[in-house]
Amino acid sequence: MSGGVDSAVAAARAVDAGHEVVGVHLALSRMPGTLRTGSRGCCTIEDSMDAQRAANKLDIPYYVWDFSERFKADVVDDFIAEYSAGRTPNPCMRCNERIKFAALLEKAIALGFDAVCTGHYATITVDEAGNRELHRASAWAKDQSYVLGVLTAEQLAHAYFPLGDTPSKDLVRAEAERRGLSVAQKPDSHDICFIPDGDTRGWLAERVGTATGEVLDRSGAVVGSHEGAHAFTVGQRRGLRLGTPADDGKPRFVLEVRPKENTVIVGPKEALAIGEIAGVRYTWAGLAPVDATTPFACDVQIRAHADPVPAVARLDGDEFVVVPDIPLDGVAPGQTAVVYLGTRVLGQFTIDRTVSAVPVPA
Repeated sequence: MSGGVDSAVAAARAVDAGHEVVGVHLALSRMPGTLRTGSRGCCTIEDSMDAQRAANKLDIPYYVWDFSERFKADVVDDFIAEYSAGRTPNPCMRCNERIKFAALLEKAIALGFDAVCTGHYATITVDEAGNRELHRASAWAKDQSYVLGVLTAEQLAHAYFPLGDTPSKDLVRAEAERRGLSVAQKPDSHDICFIPDGDTRGWLAERVGTATGEVLDRSGAVVGSHEGAHAFTVGQRRGLRLGTPADDGKPRFVLEVRPKENTVIVGPKEALAIGEIAGVRYTWAGLAPVDATTPFACDVQIRAHADPVPAVARLDGDEFVVVPDIPLDGVAPGQTAVVYLGTRVLGQFTIDRTVSAVPVPA
């Protein structure tokens, strides 16, 4: 129970369904903030108190479990390491993968619980053979299946998402009001939970340091300088402070980050078009295809709120390779690609390499 309206209503529905429910709030920071600022941040003391009030209203036991050390190692330190390597990580994916459905689930199973129930908007179905499948929520505008794409078949067997069939968040808030839950109108959390002020560049600078480097165009010409490559991500336009304008006068965007050389490569917007993505760190959300080495049609989604794009996927040796029907825009290594078959989440991989759809001019 995060202290938000979704997990509170999910817990209430689990109680209504006849389950023996225990509310658990995860303490993910050794020094949590006391109060939230609107929709920024989470895991504050206020959030813990909101979760407890909801548990009291539902008359269920409530505990706070300290996962701060593992969260720091598996999510925060990973975030720093990925940016330092020139990649753009998704900490919400890592949290679901390594904390909520790994560390939390492991402890829950050890204590005799059957499943972890959360307020995510996604659904789980069971096929004729009894195999579980992860599917999109009924309301695509609120669908959160993308951030759950890291779940494995074993984890899906112990997951429960009571909100998946709810058509809108407004209905969840109205239900919370009817149930007398004080979090009914509480704002949703946004941004990275451990960077509540939203200043990712400043946060990284404090932990990685700064070092002056060059900004290059695709021909290798120096067009500016920066104070640390880790502060940039593919597709970025703002904050480049380039001293040399483009020949065509158009804005330039970050195309690549090279941390070893401490350089940033920029170019025109059209150069952000990506014709192929691939990665070796992949998992299947349920049953894997019988022969994934044979190219198959699918949809690929590269951000939580991006539209799915028709594509062809295959396993090529150790790599999961996806070729979209139309180029993807501004893909960065480190992002997660989630592959769908219709509404079903087939699997995911961390993007290691991209192939531009626009060749570098000679």
